[in-house]
Amino acid sequence: MSCRKLKRTGLSSNILEKLIRHNILTCKDLLSCSQLEVIKILSSGPTTADDVFKKCSQSCSPRPITAYDLWKKRCESNHGFFATSLKDLDVVLHGGLPVGTVSEIAGPSGCGKTQFSIMLSLLVTMPTSHGGLDGAVLYIDTEGAFSAERLVEMATNKFPDYFHNKSTNMSKLTDRVHVNVIQTCKHLLERLKNLEEDIISKKIKLIVIDSIASLVRKEFSTTLGRNLTDRTNLLVQEAAILKYLAEVFSIPIVVTNQITTRFGNDNIQDEQASSSGLEGESGYVTAALGNTWSHSVNTRLLLQYLTPVTRQVMVAKSPVAPFTTFTYTIESAGVIQQDDGAGHYDGTDPGKQQIKVRSALPFQISQSSSLLS
Repeated sequence: MSCRKLKRTGLSSNILEKLIRHNILTCKDLLSCSQLEVIKILSSGPTTADDVFKKCSQSCSPRPITAYDLWKKRCESNHGFFATSLKDLDVVLHGGLPVGTVSEIAGPSGCGKTQFSIMLSLLVTMPTSHGGLDGAVLYIDTEGAFSAERLVEMATNKFPDYFHNKSTNMSKLTDRVHVNVIQTCKHLLERLKNLEEDIISKKIKLIVIDSIASLVRKEFSTTLGRNLTDRTNLLVQEAAILKYLAEVFSIPIVVTNQITTRFGNDNIQDEQASSSGLEGESGYVTAALGNTWSHSVNTRLLLQYLTPVTRQVMVAKSPVAPFTTFTYTIESAGVIQQDDGAGHYDGTDPGKQQIKVRSALPFQISQSSSLLS
């Protein structure tokens, strides 16, 4: 990726010092310069400049790899999947969320997306003996929904023997969860471009973005053609960076997504209409951000309501799992799978898979109309 820091390209310290002095910090900065500019900056000849360009280009270009090498790497790795602690879900996913990929959790408000994200943050910090990855997590919060108190509550209830009266373990947990509050699309994109050093220095084993949809839906309107194009371009850039980070550092990346309403002509309406349950006969609720984004994630889990207490998780997209559903509840120990309710369903395009939502109205529309007449 062009956002790779020059310090990670293998250039000599003398050359790095000269480039940094001219504010050339990434591969993109260097490759945007002409040969003459680099010659002047380095006070060298064309051969040295060409060697620098070549080394930088090779460093940020994707390397080809055979299927055998991929298979061998997966076999040698002890952490090819990140277990979610939902036993049956992990089974159909062949062990959990695939490491080195981008997974999405989408669903209506209050269905447990943030709860799921906090629980995964807890799990990744746990030692391998407890099913974790024994690493740190970078939690990018765009909605102000992260709760440190909820993290501690989950930890003490999910792993009572490990955390009970052991302040050292609790301090280790909280120190490993790095929360970034981001409020603009520009800030988020810049943060993603500069994550490599943090992943290395802080030993990050999981990145969570809660949520990917919040900022773009506030800053871009889908009713304006230019806005929609700019939004799509932004999402494509973010997806490319996330895929790169996941693959290069062999870590799972989890993003949460909101919902939207689609009507018969596939026009996307605002989420406020969908959350009220007024989608109508020709409309349906599905994950937000459209088809381009749905193709950018490797695994998509959809959350939906069954009863006021019970929810359902649907595997809507996965390279290894069939279309399956599992029921769960949200408890003090986090997201807990229920023994019954597992099954298969007839899946469709993950960008159009319907999601059940709660109705905000306690009575039917026809009844409200008669009261107003």
